[in-house]
Amino acid sequence: MLKEFKEFIKRGNVMDLAVGVIVGGAFSSIVTSLVNNILTPILGIFLGGIDFSSLSLKINNAEIQYGMFLQSIIDFLIIAFCIFLLVKAVNKVLSVGKKEEKKETKQTLKSNEVMLLEEIRDLLKETSPKKKQVKKKVEKK
Repeated sequence: MLKEFKEFIKRGNVMDLAVGVIVGGAFSSIVTSLVNNILTPILGIFLGGIDFSSLSLKINNAEIQYGMFLQSIIDFLIIAFCIFLLVKAVNKVLSVGKKEEKKETKQTLKSNEVMLLEEIRDLLKETSPKKKQVKKKVEKK
């Protein structure tokens, strides 16, 4: 069982996952700082300085802080949007070289396809029954 565990750990997927979790944690603190220190104050300017975190409902001795929940939802949406923009930008940068490669491949394939189709067309013209009939009529005359 220990041997199987060692093999499992040595696989690339586990190491990739570990690196992803560590980098994700570091990236999370950057995005959280962006949201808390830059974007939330800017939104506060537009919303008139509304802070949802202080909203709460008190029932007997229990205090339900629904404002903190609303603030967490807003923070999540901002973070998700920032990550979306970042991933979109990275994908765009990475796909620039791939698009050029695909265009070249399509042009090459297209020209090969066109050549093959032209050959097939020419062969069909040569062996079509109409031409044979016309040739026979010409020969009979």
